[in-house]
Amino acid sequence: MKVALMGAGRISKKMALTLNELKHPEIELYAIASRSQEKAQSFAQEFNIPKAFGSYLEMLEDPNVDLVYIATPHSEHYQNALDCIAHKKHMLIEKAFTLNAKQAEYIITKAQEAKLLITEAIWTRYMPSRRIVDSIIDSGVIGKVHGVQANLSYPVTYKERIVKPELAGGALLDLGIYPLNFALMVLKSEILDLTGNCVKSELGIDLIDNIALTFKNKTGASLHASVITPSDRMGYIYGEKGYLAITNINNPEKIERFDKDHNLIENYPIPQQVTGYEYQVIECLDAIKQGKISCPSMSHQETIEIMHIMDKLRKTWGIIYPQEKED
Repeated sequence: MKVALMGAGRISKKMALTLNELKHPEIELYAIASRSQEKAQSFAQEFNIPKAFGSYLEMLEDPNVDLVYIATPHSEHYQNALDCIAHKKHMLIEKAFTLNAKQAEYIITKAQEAKLLITEAIWTRYMPSRRIVDSIIDSGVIGKVHGVQANLSYPVTYKERIVKPELAGGALLDLGIYPLNFALMVLKSEILDLTGNCVKSELGIDLIDNIALTFKNKTGASLHASVITPSDRMGYIYGEKGYLAITNINNPEKIERFDKDHNLIENYPIPQQVTGYEYQVIECLDAIKQGKISCPSMSHQETIEIMHIMDKLRKTWGIIYPQEKED
C-alpha cells in the first residue's frame, strides 16, 4: 500500500517518521504534497520520500497512490476528501473529520458510493491501550462504571490553525475531541443530555471548553479542554469497586487501577510503539485488503456522532465558522 501525505505540517512529519520507522513490508511512504513544490521537495528529502508534489491535485493524479493521509487544517478536509473521491483514492482523514456533521455525512456517503475507504485518524481509537482499558472494565475488577473525567490542554495559541476562525480554530475541534472520544469509548451509550460552556477569544473561537454529558445508561462524563494552558491530560474511569487512572488520554503512557480506598492495586503495561500513529495506518491496510470502506476502530457512525456533538456545543456557544455562513 503506497501512502501519500496531503499537507507538509508538523503532523505529517510525525506520520512520515512513523512510517519510516515502522518498516512494514506492505506499507510504503510514497509521496508528499504541499501547496509549495519547494516545501514538498524539502520534506521529501528529509524523510526519504520518492515523490514530491507542489499541489494536492497533482498528487491525486498519480495512479500509484493507494491511501491519502489528509493532514491539512480542519477547514480544508471537506474539499480535500471530495478531491480524493473524484480521483478514487482511499482516505485517512485527521481529526476533526470535517467542520460539521453535514459535511461528514456527505463525504462519507460519496465515499461509500465510490466503494472507497474513508476513516478518521483519531489515533486513540486504534491504539492497543483502548483494548486494555476495555478488557479491565469487562473483567469487573472496578465494578460497574458510572462516571468519567478527562481533560486535554496545551498552550498552542501561537498556531494560526488554532486561533483563526477561517481555519476552524478553537479548542473543541483540535483538543476537546479527545476527551469526547474518551468518554464515548468508555461509556458506550446514547447521550441523554449535553451541556457545556466556553471562554471565547476576541475573534469568537473557543479557548477553554467545559463539557458535561449524561448518558441513557445512567452514567456521566465531565470533560475539559483548553488551548491556553497545559493540563495533566488525565482520564479517570470510576467504578463501584475502584477506578482507573489513565495518564495522557492523547497517547496513554500509564494505566493504573485503584481500589475504593485509593490504594494502587495494579499497573497495566502498554505495548511498545513507534509513535502511536502506526495503528491507524495498519488498520487501513487491513480494511482495504478486505474490501471494507470503514475501519472497525472508528466507524462512520461514530465519526458522525462526534461531529453532531460538537455541532450542538458550537450552536450553544454561538460559534459559526466563516465557511458555514457562506453555506
